[in-house]
Amino acid sequence: MPSTPRPGLDPALLDEFRRIVGDAYVIAGRQELLVYECGAYTLERNLPHVVVLPASTEEVAAVARVCAREGLPIIPRGAGTSLSGTVLAVEGGVMIALTRMTRLVSIDVRNRRALVEAGCVNAWVTQAVKGHGLLYAPDPSSQTACTIGGNVGTNSGGPHTLKYGVTTHHVLGYELVLPSGEVTWLGTTWEGGEDVDGLDLRGAAIGTEGMFGIVTRVLVRLIRAPQAYKTLLGVFETVEDASQAVSDIIRAGIVPAALEMMDQLITQAVEQAYKFGFPMDAGAVLIVELDGLAPGLERQAQSVTEICRRRRAREVRLAQTEQQRAELWKSRKRAFGAIGRLSPNFITQDGVVPRSKLTEMMRFIEECSRRHGLRIPNVFHAGDGNLHPLVLYDERDPEQVRKALLISDEILTQCIALGGSVTGEHGIGTEKMDFMAKQFSKDDLEAMKQLRAVFDPQTRCNPHKMFPGSKKCGDFHPKKQAAA
Repeated sequence: MPSTPRPGLDPALLDEFRRIVGDAYVIAGRQELLVYECGAYTLERNLPHVVVLPASTEEVAAVARVCAREGLPIIPRGAGTSLSGTVLAVEGGVMIALTRMTRLVSIDVRNRRALVEAGCVNAWVTQAVKGHGLLYAPDPSSQTACTIGGNVGTNSGGPHTLKYGVTTHHVLGYELVLPSGEVTWLGTTWEGGEDVDGLDLRGAAIGTEGMFGIVTRVLVRLIRAPQAYKTLLGVFETVEDASQAVSDIIRAGIVPAALEMMDQLITQAVEQAYKFGFPMDAGAVLIVELDGLAPGLERQAQSVTEICRRRRAREVRLAQTEQQRAELWKSRKRAFGAIGRLSPNFITQDGVVPRSKLTEMMRFIEECSRRHGLRIPNVFHAGDGNLHPLVLYDERDPEQVRKALLISDEILTQCIALGGSVTGEHGIGTEKMDFMAKQFSKDDLEAMKQLRAVFDPQTRCNPHKMFPGSKKCGDFHPKKQAAA
């Protein structure tokens, strides 16, 4: 029996949505809506007025037209793995969840591409084409849950970004339902070649966090799977030594497929959770993955091993089997899940600094931890300077919440000061809006707003995200108000 509906939406509109998608796919009960009050960023929460689960582009467009007629906000949502509040219904509205649109529509092996619905899980694409010797390169840590549409929204990356790039490098085109309900296609079409006549707006809406419309189908680029891999684990006494090894590897002209680092605190949590064999007393571990033609990898692996040893690595291990490699990556990608052993709550940051500034940035994070008295384990894409410090706190303690927010602000401010960015792959959402004015000029922000207005003149699609001055859940959310 559904719970009491959330007030604020005309029951006649709920009936209209039910006629479009079916009774079972309109969620309006207050208890049922709790599932959708936030994504993986849990510090801010608010219920949408209704969640609609369409099964096709036509149904998405029909729902969007109703919202346009009534002037209702639209919040596109995939799997809800967003770490920056990009799927938050700040002022309620109609959440359009694409979790029924999961098909791999078509695979073109010859031209190395696939057409998938936006709710298709990232990892399913590679699983579907693995038998053809192909893969889909972007691999966020949440790839067994996150969706292709969500990846487009935040221009997701992952550990293998260093060599293969982020989502925008692997998306040829996509279908977009505008807030008006009009359906358009941006970029390469299934029937066409890779060249696009006229303006190529494909890149314009990638990374815009659903503010331009609802992505419903995506044409992704596939790449040939590497012939061979060499995956090494360097064990270091200090983060500084591991950071120096990262710089030396790149300086030597070696471009690993992935170059990942975990500090002692997070390594201990991962080892306790997954029993891979990580050394519990190491200051840092460095995962280096080389891929390509088998004959050339042995020499590269030897060079990486020598560099790590010059930087005082006490041990360099080589994965001897594909199973060992898979277990190592499974442990790394589940690192965030292991943090539950350390703390009831955490904020995952996503700053970027130049590789040459890694050591300086890690010292700053350590100093923040010591000064504010909260632990901060670190896991990051060291090869491209994308940091993921996890600020641990207990949301039941308002003082810890206040300190966690303060630390996050200090870390992101320092990233900008060192010539970096406040996000590498998680997006801005509601969490980092105020930092946009620190990183970009007023003219830059105005240009962004003007581009958005071309797609969504009324700013109804995923409102109150990204731009400074937007309304925040903190404006009415007691927990965050108390911490401010």
